[in-house]
Amino acid sequence: MHKLKAFVPLALVVLISACTAKGDNPGLEYAPQMYHSIPYEPLTQITDKESGQWLSNREDGLGEFYNSNPNNPYSQNVRRPVAGTVRRTSNNILPYRLEKDQLAEAALIENPFPASPEIQAEGKRLYTEYCQHCHGADGKGQGKVGVVYAGVPSYSAPNKKDLPQGHIFHVITHGYNRMWPHASQISEERRWKIARYVQQLQQQ
Repeated sequence: MHKLKAFVPLALVVLISACTAKGDNPGLEYAPQMYHSIPYEPLTQITDKESGQWLSNREDGLGEFYNSNPNNPYSQNVRRPVAGTVRRTSNNILPYRLEKDQLAEAALIENPFPASPEIQAEGKRLYTEYCQHCHGADGKGQGKVGVVYAGVPSYSAPNKKDLPQGHIFHVITHGYNRMWPHASQISEERRWKIARYVQQLQQQ
C-alpha cells in the first residue's frame, strides 16, 4: 500500500508532463478525432493515405490525417469558385485589384458605364463634390485649392487630353504624383462616373 501511494504521484507527474505542448510537440492527444477532421478541408492537403494510421479508427481504413478528395483532379480539396460567385457591385462590376504601379494595365480597362447624358450628369455632380476644389470647374487646374497647391494639370493639356478611362480611374483610386488616393472616400462606381465626366472635360 505504501508503494502504491508513492507510485500515484509519480504517475501523475509523468501524465501531466506527457500532456505538455512545447515547440513542435503538440503533447499527448486523448481524442485526436476532435482535432483532425475527416471532412475535406480546403486549406489542408494531406495525400498520404497512411498518415495517422497508428491512431485511426476511420471506417474506410485510411490514416487519421488523410483528407484529400479523390473525386477532384489531383485529389485536391481546393476548388475554383462557381462562375459568378465573386463579389460584384450592384452594376456587376468586379472588385478593383490593380496595384498603384500597374498604371499601364489600368489604361486597358474599359469604363463599365456608358457616356450617356445621365452618367455624365451624375459624373459632373460627383466631380463638383470631390474634384472641383483642386481641378477647377472646367478641369483646367484652377480650383481654389489647386491654385494654392500649385502643379494641378489641365485635363485638356496635350499629354492629358487622350488619357483613357482606365488611367483616370486608376489615378483617382491610387493617386498620382501630388494627388492623393481617393478610394477610401469615393466608391468604385462613383469613380468610374467621375472618369466619364473628366473625359468630357478633356475635350474642352
